[in-house]
Amino acid sequence: MSESKAFISGCKGLSLNEDERQFFAGERPWGFILFGRNIGEEQQISDLVASLRDSIGNPNAPVLIDQEGGRVQRIRPPLVQQYPNGAAIGEIYRRDRELGLRAAWLMGRLHAFDLMRFGITVDCLPVLDVPVPGSHDVIGNRAYGHDPETVTAIGRAMGEGLKAGGMLPVMKHMPGHGRTFVDSHHNLPVVSATFDELAVNDFLPFVAMKDEVMAMSAHMVFTTIDPDNPATTSEKVVREIIRGHIGFDGLLMSDDVSMNALAGDMTTRARNIIAAGLDLVLHCHGIMEEMKAVADVVPVLAGESLRRAKAAEAAFRAPDNANESDLRTEFNGLFATV
Repeated sequence: MSESKAFISGCKGLSLNEDERQFFAGERPWGFILFGRNIGEEQQISDLVASLRDSIGNPNAPVLIDQEGGRVQRIRPPLVQQYPNGAAIGEIYRRDRELGLRAAWLMGRLHAFDLMRFGITVDCLPVLDVPVPGSHDVIGNRAYGHDPETVTAIGRAMGEGLKAGGMLPVMKHMPGHGRTFVDSHHNLPVVSATFDELAVNDFLPFVAMKDEVMAMSAHMVFTTIDPDNPATTSEKVVREIIRGHIGFDGLLMSDDVSMNALAGDMTTRARNIIAAGLDLVLHCHGIMEEMKAVADVVPVLAGESLRRAKAAEAAFRAPDNANESDLRTEFNGLFATV
C-alpha cells in the first residue's frame, strides 16, 4: 500500500463521482471528513464511507465528522436523535457534578453507537474552548462551561464515551478558541491576552488532555506569542505553545483550510500549515480545484508526522459491550426534566 499524504479531504455530494475517485486514488489522503451535504439516508452514508475508503485501498482509513449536538450535528433526525448542545451538558454538571459527567460520557457513547453504524470512526469532539464574557457565539453554547475545570471534566468524559464505543476524539480548537470576538469562518480573530492569562484559562483543558491522540488547531492570532500568524500557520505557536507548554505530542490537524481567517490562496495556506509544524491539512468543501491545490503541496506523511498518524491509527479499540437501548433511555431521562 502506497503512503498517505498529509491531508484530510471532503467530497462534494452523496456519492463519489469519477473525478473524485481518481483524485483520491492518485493523491491518497490520510483520511476523509463528512458534512451535511454528504448525508442522505442510512445505506447511502454507509456506501459513501465504504467508497471513500475503497478509493485509496485502505479499509481502515479514518473517516471524520463534526457530530457535537446542538447546532453542530451533521447527521440529524430521523437518522439519529437530536442531541443537546454542550452548554446543556454543562448545566447538568453545574447542578450535579457526577450526573453531568455521566451525561457527557453517555453522549459520547451514544454518538459512537450512531456513527460506527455508518463506518465513521472519528468525531471532532470534545470542544475544549473556554469562552470569555462578550466572545462571539461561533463557540457560544457549544462550550461546556466558562471555566477550565468544567470544560476539562466534561470534555474528558465525552472523549472517554467515544473511545468506549470504538471511536477516537479530536480535541478542538487548540490552543483555545474561547476569546474570539469574530467568526473565524469569515474573519481572523485576534487575541491580545497575555501568555499568563492564556495559561491559567484557555490552555488548561488542553494541558489536562494532552495525552489524547488527535487535535485540531485554532485559526486565531495570539498577539503576545506571534502577532503575525494565526496559530494554524504559526511555527512559534505550534512549537512553543502546543508542543511545548501544552505538551501535546499527538496528531495535529488544521481547522478547515478554506476558512477566511487564513490569508492567501489554497496553495499558500496549505504550504504554511505544513511549514508551521502541523501534521495534516484539513480541507472540507469538496471543491476539486482546491483539493488539487492542497494535494500538490502537502508532503507524504513521514518522520514525526507519520509516527503520530500511526499512533492515532493504533489507538482504535473494539467497542465495549454496552446496551444501547439502556444507555439511550438513561441519557434521555437526564434531559426529560431540563
